[in-house]
Amino acid sequence: MDVLDQLDLLGPLLGVVVGGIRADQLDNPTPCAKFTVRGVLEHMVGGAVAFTAAFQGVEPDQPDTTDVLAGFGPTLNKLAEAMHSPGALDRSIQAPFGEVPGSTFARFVVLDGLVHGWDLATATGQSYEPPAALVAEVDAYARQAVETLRDGDTFAAAVAPPASATPIQRLVAFTGRGL
Repeated sequence: MDVLDQLDLLGPLLGVVVGGIRADQLDNPTPCAKFTVRGVLEHMVGGAVAFTAAFQGVEPDQPDTTDVLAGFGPTLNKLAEAMHSPGALDRSIQAPFGEVPGSTFARFVVLDGLVHGWDLATATGQSYEPPAALVAEVDAYARQAVETLRDGDTFAAAVAPPASATPIQRLVAFTGRGL
């Protein structure tokens, strides 16, 4: 599955999860040890602003995180538009972990969004059932890419999932989240 197809599947899924978050849940802890719900949303909005600029080849604006629930959708839509623009995946992107091809970084963006979507859904008591094909594609990428990024911060040590774990639960356990 093409990375842009992955992105197109992920966007509406994240929109449903974020749309289901109430303001009184913003301070809930998440499975992502560093972040509350608000923190995950701020991380995603800040990343989306920076990565939109990177895919466009321009300097990033300051992210506006004053209302992360209202700003989430428009900010991520701009990132999707930038990633879909002609030549965006051919750019060299200065990622937080070094310079990589845009097509490779796009896969990381989808991995990050899929896993953080699970963080948000779990922290707010929502169902999270991404399409099996999307999870399989992202999991295959993660198995190749995450080991080089395991630093206890970006990705913690893998956690053994229970035998009954769903594919998304196996993926998030691989990225260091306990179930």
